[in-house]
Amino acid sequence: MVIATETSSSHHRRLTFAAFLNSDPAADEEEQSHGVDVINPSSSNNNTNKDVHYHQQRQSNASTTSGDSSPNQVLSPWNQTYSPYYTDTTTTPSMSPSPWNQTYSPYYKSPWIYQTRNIDDDDTDNGLIGTIVRQDGHVYSLAASGDLLFTGSDSKNIRVWKDLKDFTGFKSTSGLVKAIVITGDNRIFTGHQDGKIRVWRGSKRRTGGYSRVGSLPTLKEFLTKSINPKNYVEVRRRKNVLKIRHYDAVSCLSLNEELGLLYSGSWDKTLKVWRLSDSTCLESIQAHDDAINTVAAGFDDLLFTGSADGTLKVWKRELQGQGTKHFLVNVLMKQENAVTALAVNLTAAVVYCGSSDGAVNFWEGQKYLSHGGTLRGHRMAVLCLAAAGSLVLSGGADKNICVWRRNGDGSHSCLSVLMDHVGPVKCLTAVVEAEDDGKGHGEKGDQKWIVYSGSLDKSVKVWRVTETASTVIG
Repeated sequence: MVIATETSSSHHRRLTFAAFLNSDPAADEEEQSHGVDVINPSSSNNNTNKDVHYHQQRQSNASTTSGDSSPNQVLSPWNQTYSPYYTDTTTTPSMSPSPWNQTYSPYYKSPWIYQTRNIDDDDTDNGLIGTIVRQDGHVYSLAASGDLLFTGSDSKNIRVWKDLKDFTGFKSTSGLVKAIVITGDNRIFTGHQDGKIRVWRGSKRRTGGYSRVGSLPTLKEFLTKSINPKNYVEVRRRKNVLKIRHYDAVSCLSLNEELGLLYSGSWDKTLKVWRLSDSTCLESIQAHDDAINTVAAGFDDLLFTGSADGTLKVWKRELQGQGTKHFLVNVLMKQENAVTALAVNLTAAVVYCGSSDGAVNFWEGQKYLSHGGTLRGHRMAVLCLAAAGSLVLSGGADKNICVWRRNGDGSHSCLSVLMDHVGPVKCLTAVVEAEDDGKGHGEKGDQKWIVYSGSLDKSVKVWRVTETASTVIG
């Protein structure tokens, strides 16, 4: 179901929201079949609210700190701490020890849990332009390709939307969908809670038809490597696993199509490098001391990984014989709070890092990465980041999305705070707005973006933002 709304830069809503319900996580069922269930978009979905399954080990690294700036920060014109929508951080409501790693199960009296009203008819360039609501579970991941939007949830479904309408979908037999990436040759890679990476492809003969074409590692590679005992690693006492396979949740995926590589990070603390051409696992790296929450392919053959152990690490791809290998070259951050999200501005050579304390730190420079500053727009954990042109967007457990613009001098301005979700914002992506409305993009630099945000309130919001919007705080 799609609820189209009038565009506005601010929204008034009346919420129906009784309580958040917490429950202990349950183990995922093991996959019993490789069959594919194609979801009929016209059929009704009567799923009831489900509790969100999280990994309990992550809770130890979360923080309940407020938006106060660190006493060690250097407050220069380009290295500021911003707080765009509140001034008093001492009244932060009490929260559990892990705000970014909780079970949220909102109670709904109806599918419409908000109301929006157009305040300023003249401001049609920024704000909410639509909402996708389907009782298909909490939205954990999304990816956009052309006019298609792919969303993943804890219902194990990958739903496909076209023009904000339910187009089609496909389903795995186990494992909620934690990450989605799409290649240029129309392959869809999905990372799941059950530790599996599944590969899908759209049908050329049947519109809207998707089928599973494999998994990582491939069955052939799995059988070949399983014969040799040297290919196993001990993960706990008396338990060995094949090192080319994740044995815990696949939390993040990132593509470097120029190099033909796919990167996967997992709660099993390993980073794996896959070759897209033949789906071979090239490397399995014991990258962190705790769960890997985020991975991002960067510039200059760099790769960034963030973990619940509080570190942000930089890896560099180097030639080694006829192949390549990734080496650790730097640790940009080591802190108490978990690193939860990454985004890279490839053009400006900037990497943004979100943490469970609500801060977004960034580093810049191709040769030598130097800390550029800290952006503070969230009272609770930053759960996702997305880079779009000169913009960087951050979604948080506080249900808000902050839109920041990188200025020519390296400083950042907060353009707006998007507030319409009633649950934590778990994933973000942005695409350039098509110029089919006759308006164009205006003057040079006035780039318009369509931003999709997925939330644990079971909805996807669609926003329009521009790079020349007026700032909230400069």
